[in-house]
Amino acid sequence: MTVFIGPAGNASSAKDPGTEGSLKWVKEVGLNAQEIEFVRNIYLTPQRAESVGKLAKELGIRLSVHAPYFINLASESKNIIQVSKKMILDSADRGERAGTDAVAIHSAYYYRKDKEKTFEMVKEAYLDILDQMKSNGIKHIKIGSETMAKESQFGDLDEIIRLCEEIKNKQFIPYLDWAHMFCRNNGTIDYAEILDKLEVLKLEHINSHFEGVKYNVDSKKFVDIHTPINSHPPLEPLIKEILKRKIDITLIAESKPSPDKDALKIKKVFENIKKSS
Repeated sequence: MTVFIGPAGNASSAKDPGTEGSLKWVKEVGLNAQEIEFVRNIYLTPQRAESVGKLAKELGIRLSVHAPYFINLASESKNIIQVSKKMILDSADRGERAGTDAVAIHSAYYYRKDKEKTFEMVKEAYLDILDQMKSNGIKHIKIGSETMAKESQFGDLDEIIRLCEEIKNKQFIPYLDWAHMFCRNNGTIDYAEILDKLEVLKLEHINSHFEGVKYNVDSKKFVDIHTPINSHPPLEPLIKEILKRKIDITLIAESKPSPDKDALKIKKVFENIKKSS
């Protein structure tokens, strides 16, 4: 059992600037992972990605990547689909050069509210992306379709598991966001049920995000606005389930405004539960 914990993006607590400075801070405080955020733009050149990856390897830090938010593989515009594919391929290229394990992707919005049509469009797009990755020699990084919070977005857990089953490629995986699943299920989450469902995929490692989410008083629903980790969703039951099952997992703190502080909180809760068990 191996557990990796770290922040999404560069740590604000780091003494030195940039991704390199953040990686050094991650090592200093006893964390062992970081997600490189390409959510606004793919800011690493190929050469710098290799340099960042070399440093992470020296420090024993597991890297992952988050692709840009602007992706929609089920758009009515063919141009948007092509641009989305390029963003995923560029993210995968930088991730491969940096030695990252996986890239998290917000795959699509539902095409005209047609879930089955959307599924087929997303599947076709990912099969093409995986073919291009193979042609480009990108053979290690995994493409992760992320579980999404909004009903308008493709990506409930069952859809993504089905997508993985039909694509049948070891480089294509689910990328779990526990808080997104909590929101999508009206403010409830059953960690054991989720982990049971995932067993069909025989994953060697689970890639995931964890953060708090905001409660909207008007709609009386939890919404995908990231907050510091609190009880929405609860953290301790997940950690107990991970320890009970001895799961290999990465937990990236995606909370706002300080994912680095919340990554340390996740680490502390893990340590406390291990001591008491």
